[in-house]
Amino acid sequence: MLTVDFRQIPLQAGMRVLDAGCGSGRHLCESFRTPGVEVAGVDLNRADLGKAKGFLSLMAREQKGRWLVAQADVTKLPFADGSFDVVICSEVLEHIKDNRTAVAELVRVLKPGGDLVVTVPRFLPERVCWAISRAYHREPGGHIRIYKKGELMSLLEAAGARCWRIRYRHGLHAPYWWLRCLVGHKNEDFPLVKAYRKFLEWDIIRHPPLTALMDRILNPLIGKSIIFYLKKGYR
Repeated sequence: MLTVDFRQIPLQAGMRVLDAGCGSGRHLCESFRTPGVEVAGVDLNRADLGKAKGFLSLMAREQKGRWLVAQADVTKLPFADGSFDVVICSEVLEHIKDNRTAVAELVRVLKPGGDLVVTVPRFLPERVCWAISRAYHREPGGHIRIYKKGELMSLLEAAGARCWRIRYRHGLHAPYWWLRCLVGHKNEDFPLVKAYRKFLEWDIIRHPPLTALMDRILNPLIGKSIIFYLKKGYR
């Protein structure tokens, strides 16, 4: 499931893209679909990195392109200043204690004028989850903060990025997480949770017009994620 809308950051051959906190590689693989784009992904989770490597290895059999996946901390990125044309950091900062250093690193490795895309859980849907379930936000390695829009905007702009667009995604997913928090956030076998998950999986695969319309209506109201599209300012 993609959170970043790549229509907002058109990729071209020769570009270098970093996915910081790439997980199993959803945005990394989508970037790699563009011929001639070089991609790099970093994460601390070895199991997720293994999945990302597997996906990229399969994709590389059919299309040309260079890729790198490595274990690294977002607060200590192992790349030189200005190494990338695009940097993506999706659903990561809410997990990181030293988020100021992490943001500074994202901007540091981005070329002047390059695109930075940052996504985090949106305040209201996330606040509802926290209110319903203490276990949800006390999960080891889980979310340690809830960002307000202005708070994260100030953090990003203080690091040298300028926001030009904000969008909201996954309106259909917020009620699913509220339901999970109600019945136990790890209770994936609860009948209604299983049914809702199957519905979301069906929607992701099929993309029917009706649910697409529902998502567009719900996104401004209860979209699960907020997405900041930014440019690195020239200094």
